[in-house]
Amino acid sequence: MIRSTLFGIACLVATSAVADTPKFDVHKSIVRITTTAQEPDYRVPWNPGSISTGIGAGFVIDGNRILTNAHVVSNGRFISVQRENDPRQYSGKVKFIAHDCDLAIVDVSDPNFFKTMLPLHLGPLPAIQSDVDVYGYPIGGERLSVTQGIVSRIDFESYSHSGADSHLAVQIDAAINPGNSGGPVLQNGRVVGIAFQGYSGDVAQNVGFMIPTPVIQRFLADIASGQYKRYVDLSVVAESLTNAAARRALGLPDDDTGVLVSSVESDACCAGKLQAGDVLLSIDGHRIISDQTVELEGENVDLAEIVERKLKGDKVNIDLLRNHQHLSVEIELEPNNSYLIQSNIFDDYPRFVMFGGLVFQPLSKNLLEAFQIEDLRVRYFYNNFINDEIFKDHPQVILLSNILPDPVNAYLSEFRYQILDEINGHKIRTLADVATAFDQTSDFYTIKFVGASRPAVLQRTAVEEAKERIRDNYGVRLERNLGEEILR
Repeated sequence: MIRSTLFGIACLVATSAVADTPKFDVHKSIVRITTTAQEPDYRVPWNPGSISTGIGAGFVIDGNRILTNAHVVSNGRFISVQRENDPRQYSGKVKFIAHDCDLAIVDVSDPNFFKTMLPLHLGPLPAIQSDVDVYGYPIGGERLSVTQGIVSRIDFESYSHSGADSHLAVQIDAAINPGNSGGPVLQNGRVVGIAFQGYSGDVAQNVGFMIPTPVIQRFLADIASGQYKRYVDLSVVAESLTNAAARRALGLPDDDTGVLVSSVESDACCAGKLQAGDVLLSIDGHRIISDQTVELEGENVDLAEIVERKLKGDKVNIDLLRNHQHLSVEIELEPNNSYLIQSNIFDDYPRFVMFGGLVFQPLSKNLLEAFQIEDLRVRYFYNNFINDEIFKDHPQVILLSNILPDPVNAYLSEFRYQILDEINGHKIRTLADVATAFDQTSDFYTIKFVGASRPAVLQRTAVEEAKERIRDNYGVRLERNLGEEILR
């Protein structure tokens, strides 16, 4: 799913002259966004993290809102917004942010900011081989720049900001300049997309991607409730049914209709509604073609696109064949929490519990990358968290990520990167369980790890004596951060 060649800090801009300049003054719609960000340090989770500054673009839409990419303002501590041809910097604030589709809304509280600004309006999905104008800023540039590109493909693509999501994306042949995302892509004076990522290195030249209007419209519809609730997902694995013999074995006619369900996630919205072996025939009245596509608005698109456009709580109707019997089911759609373990985390400080110099953290993509963990058991739990339904016993996989050496934890280094199983006989399912177990008064704390032949043992009196010593030696500001955990 994850394509490492995509990078999400790129925007489609160039310094070439404007071709077919729109009749309206686009300078009154586009803004330059400067974000001072603080990236959390998962290796030292009690530290605030390093400071960096990045530049991106955005544009005004109805309601005096500024639309941009999520990665332009992620982990932001201070955001300043500038209008074109205006040296003044206005303070901005993130109102809504959607890391799963790389979109965000920024507010500027100063009412004077919008007095001369004109909102841009959304247009349709552009046609293949049609021309588009891509606006933004060159690397570190102060002046608006634009280039023209041609739409070359419309397909599902991995969104590199989250690293775990795929949505509809439009590919265009335009130059890529890192560090300047969020600019609008216009056609006939209307927004048909937002430039957001491209290929890096020698993988492809002059190839970039924009977030198309169906994704933008879904984001705006989602936040209309006052809260972003994330994308929904059927959480099933389906297989194509293009093989004639397989179709005959299932009692299907040779009409290229239907896909085979191979698995259904047991804690997601389709549990109890669909099951392995079902043949899905149609979804919301759209015939499901055997290559896992449906016809939508005159084009064959990925089956997931039907669900992609729906919101949490919406329902979808599926016609299916089960044991040669025709059935219809209605499914209420919900987001999938399990996949978040493989998604990049932003705008949140690392969660952890430290006890006796032992640092426990939930397994996440951020944690794996910070420590470069290659332990095979850890990798198995991470890679198979959904497929093997590890989440049933471990809604959070808690890792002993680090040990701050001290006499109290001598001879325990072998347990680093081990997966926590029990503390004093209590099963550990979440980080909150770790905190609760260590808060219980006991003379000794026996800590068992998955697959380990012996436990780690800490003595309460020794831990209490070492507490201040460890804090002083390693500059520990706090010993836990539980945060607001997403649990099922």
